[in-house]
Amino acid sequence: MSKQIRSRWPTWVRNWINRRIPRSDVQLLTQRNLFILPTAAGVVFGMLLLIMLITAINYQNSLIYLLTFLLGAVLVGAMHQTHRNLSDLELTLVQAGEGFAGDDILFRLRATAGRDDAIALTFSDGDFSVRVNHVPAGQSTDIALPVPSAFRGYLRPDRIRIETRFPFGLLKAWSWMRPVSAGLVFPRPIAAPEVISAVDDGDQTASSRSPEGNDHAELRPWREGDMSQRVMWKRYARSGQMVVADWEADKGSPHWLDFDAFPGTDHELRLSYLSWLVLERGENNARFGLNLPGQIIVPESGPAHTSRCLKALATWGEKKPRETVAQPHGTRRYSPSDKPSDATPGAPV
Repeated sequence: MSKQIRSRWPTWVRNWINRRIPRSDVQLLTQRNLFILPTAAGVVFGMLLLIMLITAINYQNSLIYLLTFLLGAVLVGAMHQTHRNLSDLELTLVQAGEGFAGDDILFRLRATAGRDDAIALTFSDGDFSVRVNHVPAGQSTDIALPVPSAFRGYLRPDRIRIETRFPFGLLKAWSWMRPVSAGLVFPRPIAAPEVISAVDDGDQTASSRSPEGNDHAELRPWREGDMSQRVMWKRYARSGQMVVADWEADKGSPHWLDFDAFPGTDHELRLSYLSWLVLERGENNARFGLNLPGQIIVPESGPAHTSRCLKALATWGEKKPRETVAQPHGTRRYSPSDKPSDATPGAPV
């Protein structure tokens, strides 16, 4: 069923489905939340059975009666088998994925079969589908379902569809899983222009400070992780030695990544710049801090710190998905003029 048709479902139908299938990261498929209907081939098959039955009645032909009832028994048996193929199947959301805007975010599911084998299952979120051929009775298998993202923020698929047409393709049984947990979409990294952070280590607040005209500078050799704008390029051009200027106010201070260092730039573009800088510092294992409006992450280094900063960029100014509202493609975002209403209080994190 296409997304266009699904979007035209009456509100009462969607509400009825949502009541029968509440949001949960663990979903057990039972008669209450399983649905079954004939496929197009099943409709044609049923019409042929009806024509054969009318023909048998008209001509009183025992062989046609026998063939009609035999094929009818096959259809009834297929209906029970198709329904049983999903019955007692338990689905668990193991991990809601993380990634950058524009990438496919992997949601990891675990399917555990009940008393019967689960055969020829298809998992889809409307854009991508993953096929699982066989889950033995009482055993589990893991599925990685890609969910497309467009913008940073929280990403939670509205419904994950589970379908089977085993054994003959005459009927399809399906259900949905409506996860509670949401994945994270980080800002798409964009190469940042060279800027100087205005964060003062003394009080961890922004200040208007420029290195030009500071008479208390000391020169030291360049070290990995130093910002390029601190390099004395004129001296490098004359002598070939790469040295860095350390001003007295900056002695021993770590490198800060500052949201306010890009004045006049769109908020989302600033976050993309910061995302690129976080990745750059993370690759060099440099020590850095992150300054966002309403949130400060104190300087550290290492993969855990890099991940923490990326998560802060992804969720800055964003609200977690509400229980009844889907977040397709991570589309909850703010315009440049919007102010983050739920940013973390301005205490160091």
